[in-house]
Amino acid sequence: MVKLRKYNRFSTQIIIAFSVFLLISCGGNKYYNSKIEGKQIGVTAQVGEVATIDSFIKPYREHIKKELDNVLAYAPETLDKSKGEWQTTIGNLMADITVEMVNPVFLSREKKNIDICLLNHGGIRSILPKGNVTTRTAYEIMPFDNSVVVVELKGTQIREMADYIMKERKPHPLNGLKIVADKNNLSVKSLTVNEKPLEDDKIYYVATSDYLSGGGDNMNFFKKTEKIYDMDYKLRNLIIDYFKKVDTIPVITTKRIILE
Repeated sequence: MVKLRKYNRFSTQIIIAFSVFLLISCGGNKYYNSKIEGKQIGVTAQVGEVATIDSFIKPYREHIKKELDNVLAYAPETLDKSKGEWQTTIGNLMADITVEMVNPVFLSREKKNIDICLLNHGGIRSILPKGNVTTRTAYEIMPFDNSVVVVELKGTQIREMADYIMKERKPHPLNGLKIVADKNNLSVKSLTVNEKPLEDDKIYYVATSDYLSGGGDNMNFFKKTEKIYDMDYKLRNLIIDYFKKVDTIPVITTKRIILE
């Protein structure tokens, strides 16, 4: 029995040593891909299966197409964001309808009115073409799922907003704020909010997108707010709701930035 125990101990030691050797030898090896092979599988190989899938999808496709192409309003002329140095007809429309559609919601919830609306020029992704306006038009103008928020800003931060707009030299959609600037150096000369002089210590309620409220497009003045109200209303949806509300899209040419 003594010899058997010694034999078992010796065998165990050999197995442990061999296992360690294998781990060390395997651990030192590095493996690399020397060749990658593949083959193309045609999805149209089974004509019957494709036809079955198409027949299944067709009703949904036709329903979506019908909804998107449903005529909601009429545009008497094309609204284009590329036509205008400081404001554009489509930018004016976007800012004005945002206030028109969101302010009743904000007033009902918070008992306050929106003073200013600022959106970004780059967020408008298409023209609004002359002719019939459809749901598809709204998706083309605003393909993103950005929602409207209302941000509390002091008058001093509104001044930062105005300086940003003049520095950017882009026709960002603007409502409520009128900027009068020097035509030579573009410095801000005066600011009015709904025809009243800006007050530095006053709180103003600014409608914008959730993207911009976080400092998007370097609009960092929005990040200085102490309170943000989420309207739970997508910009695209309010555009659609506005199209349904009116018969003819207005062409808004009022100036929000004046150089003198």
